[in-house]
Amino acid sequence: MGGTDGVAAVGRLQAVIFDVDGTLADTERDGHRPAFNEAFVRHGIDVEWDVEHYGSLLRITGGRRRVAADLTGRGWDPDDAAATALDVHRTKTALFVERVQAGAFVPRPGLTAFVDGLVAAGVRIGVATTGRRDWAVPLVRHLLGDVVEVVVTGDEVERLKPDPEAYLLALQGLGLDASAALAVEDSGVGVRAATGAGLATVVVTNGYTVGQDFTGAALVLPGYDGGPGGGPGDRTAQGGCGPLTAQRAIDVHTAWWRAR
Repeated sequence: MGGTDGVAAVGRLQAVIFDVDGTLADTERDGHRPAFNEAFVRHGIDVEWDVEHYGSLLRITGGRRRVAADLTGRGWDPDDAAATALDVHRTKTALFVERVQAGAFVPRPGLTAFVDGLVAAGVRIGVATTGRRDWAVPLVRHLLGDVVEVVVTGDEVERLKPDPEAYLLALQGLGLDASAALAVEDSGVGVRAATGAGLATVVVTNGYTVGQDFTGAALVLPGYDGGPGGGPGDRTAQGGCGPLTAQRAIDVHTAWWRAR
């Protein structure tokens, strides 16, 4: 699934597939980062990621890969870095799950209203993330409730974003072609993954991603609750001010495919 032709492409929007980190909630800076730092302490590693440095590491998908790359960059033997990264990431995941279960994260402003509108309009909800299942699923359920039909995580894929595999698996789980769905992402890496799967993609930026390249996106917004659209790859007429509503998503999806 994932391919389509111009005739089928203008069909009705049937599903929206969300990324998780930074898209559903601002989890990176004040969630994953401090959990990593606490894990470093617990493993006796003299590393602390400040806000800026962690932002630079986000170009690497996957927390374990992020740790290994950073340790290698600090002069560690690559094999030792990889083994240590596995242990650190396991500890970090447990710490992050504790934060999720404690209700430490809230949906981004406007997200709940957007999802409620999609459900009311009969649009199905899916998730495609590179995060681990043991923290991603509890977080998704906490933020979105039981409306999510399909959750694809980094445990189910061989290749992380920007590879489109996670989105292709989500489409397969939903039983839909790419022409029937819309992706919502927050990063340039995510846009490449979603568009690589053939999906029209809306971007809701955050503090870490606002300056990234979103070429190929159908619409770029600073948040769900409104603001000017536009940015590289904005090919729709839906880029004005205002919140991201279900109807707006439907219109953006239709316009993007008609322009193909």
